[in-house]
Amino acid sequence: MKVTQYYPVLMVADVSEVSSFYQTHFGFQSLFESNWYVHLQSVENENVNLAILDGDHDTIPEAARGRVSGVLLNFEVADVDAIYEKLKTKGLPILLQLHDEPFGQRHFITQDPSGVMIDVIKPIPPSEEFLAQFVSI
Repeated sequence: MKVTQYYPVLMVADVSEVSSFYQTHFGFQSLFESNWYVHLQSVENENVNLAILDGDHDTIPEAARGRVSGVLLNFEVADVDAIYEKLKTKGLPILLQLHDEPFGQRHFITQDPSGVMIDVIKPIPPSEEFLAQFVSI
């Protein structure tokens, strides 16, 4: 199977609110917009896409309708400290404070209006313990 594009689709109650959140705080722009679906693309990288979908829309099989659950979006960035300060200043909830992990991440976790957690990450060198677990490609 040759995949031509991959992006997450978040099923939410308020498409407009969640779409605005990602445009305001994470640098996305709308490529397609309706009252039940919005396709977003990063203004800095056209390969980074995210879709927001009304979780009760008819295109979703009835048994699967509802809201996002158990999702953690990862955004790798160049300057996690600056983004942390910016989002904290704007009043976004900080569920996990900015810190370094021995497995090779400096990160923090915030949350969008629908409850999806967002892990903002800068890769850093891992500790010796974790270095051995990385696969060389």
